[in-house]
Amino acid sequence: MSKEVLTAKYRPQTFAEVAGQKAIKTILSRAAAEDRIAPAYLFSGTRGVGKTTIARIFAKAINCQDAPTPEPCNGCRFCDQITKGASVDVMEIDGASNTGVDNVRKLQENVAYAPLDCRYKVIIIDEAHMLSKQAFNALLKTLEEPPGHVVFIMATTEPEKFPQTIISRCQHYVFKRLPQKELVDHLSFILEREAIPFEVPAVNLVARRGAGSVRDSMSLLAQVLALGQDGLRLRDVREVLGLADQELYLDLVRAIAAQDLCAIGRVQTEILDKGLDLIFFLRELVLCWRNLFLFIQMGDKARELIDLPEEEVEAWKTCVPLFTPAHVHACWQMTLEGQRKVQKSLEPGLDLEMLLVNLSYLPSLLPLGKVTPTPQPTGKAPAETPAVTRVPSPSPPSAMPAAEPKARFEPAAGHGQSAREGAFVSVPQDSGHEQPAPDAVHESPATMVSQAPAPPPPAPTPRDLNWPGFVGFCQTMKSEGGQGFMFLKHVQGVIEETRIRILCTKDFVYQQASRQENVLRLRELAAQWAGKPMDIQVEPPREQTHVPPGEVRKQALADPLVKEVMETFGAQVVDIRQH
Repeated sequence: MSKEVLTAKYRPQTFAEVAGQKAIKTILSRAAAEDRIAPAYLFSGTRGVGKTTIARIFAKAINCQDAPTPEPCNGCRFCDQITKGASVDVMEIDGASNTGVDNVRKLQENVAYAPLDCRYKVIIIDEAHMLSKQAFNALLKTLEEPPGHVVFIMATTEPEKFPQTIISRCQHYVFKRLPQKELVDHLSFILEREAIPFEVPAVNLVARRGAGSVRDSMSLLAQVLALGQDGLRLRDVREVLGLADQELYLDLVRAIAAQDLCAIGRVQTEILDKGLDLIFFLRELVLCWRNLFLFIQMGDKARELIDLPEEEVEAWKTCVPLFTPAHVHACWQMTLEGQRKVQKSLEPGLDLEMLLVNLSYLPSLLPLGKVTPTPQPTGKAPAETPAVTRVPSPSPPSAMPAAEPKARFEPAAGHGQSAREGAFVSVPQDSGHEQPAPDAVHESPATMVSQAPAPPPPAPTPRDLNWPGFVGFCQTMKSEGGQGFMFLKHVQGVIEETRIRILCTKDFVYQQASRQENVLRLRELAAQWAGKPMDIQVEPPREQTHVPPGEVRKQALADPLVKEVMETFGAQVVDIRQH
């Protein structure tokens, strides 16, 4: 039994035979019964959920000899011709093969003629998102005001590629994936009609692998039945489709809980050697973590939310004491995210191994919240810093090792006096903590090291706190801050005890200087320059620097000197230029 036989033999011919999509079937059936047909329809949804099938049934319902009717009779010649694809008035076009504007123009010429035999001329465009932008534009007017005898039905799996102008001219129906139970009932119905014995877990697995698509599920069913065995058995489904059994998942979860790398490696080898579908394997592993988390949180009440046979439920309950809720929740999330990475990876086997090892050693990883970051120098002196750092007393020469351990050097007092005098001390790496140093430690040659970092520039004395000095300091810090603050040369500055006032004379300079990022950076530079916190206050121009042309002319004509010149020489004002 092949895929074509199953799909052709059991393709629904009425709305009632279609699995799922109850709301859409009800709306279209009522529209056909009341003869209230829209000019254009858009059917969108994932593959294999009945878009084209319902389009054909709708075309039969509105063209049946008993029309208007909620269901096609499938006995008249109109229904028979549409079912066989032989009707001249029902055209099914592949959008991927007819993408150009010329194809749409031919279609427009065709729809202008009345139907030859049926009541309506129905145009079904499958995979309509493949049409070009020019083809969509050519179709706009026809969709908005088509002839009364024409109905457009466009089916697509990617509605986001449609222009909004097209969607607004259609009745848009979104087809949903079939729920697991409805898909199982549909497959069971087909097996019963074919008189094929089956195991319920096998049908459940095929439906789960089909992921809500009727066509995919029927294709997988035909693939397993092609094995030629007597009936549909769970073992055959796993073998033919390359799916792991529950024992493999249980072994893997127990190995992850025990952090047994050898057992994890054996499971991974078995997965790769059997050629199992890695994406479906991880999808099932996500469900395992989900079920385990529900068991931990809810106990026996989780049975209502878990669709598993009783024996598998009992097996998973034995894994509950092996994990903490936090561990299972993290595994659930990491496996869900790992699916996409494995699917796109050039080395999916290695990515799978890395994922499984990470899942196992999650409890051993140090939480990020407990990691103490290494303090980075910010250029600001700490609030309280000891004057010097005491070093351990040197050992006698006889006790000194052949090679001294490397020492790290730290500034003793940030921007203070000791730091400017070069008070740097060596601290052995094996010392557990720092100890206070004697007051005379800076006099010992052993504590002075040429490799020590250069001390920061000394803070200016009070007499050096002037505006040109601050402008020059800001210009020298250009390489560190990424800014030169050239506008400081075009403003006036007043240095006060705890703030710097910047007096702007131009509007555009004030806009530049008062930007938040510039003020924050200037405040930081001012604190470094003055050696104490300094506030920055940017003041706008006191007088209006930009006068409208009309106001300039008015002021010029009112000027006494200009009036005197005009009266004396009989002059006229020809042009006014503002400097």
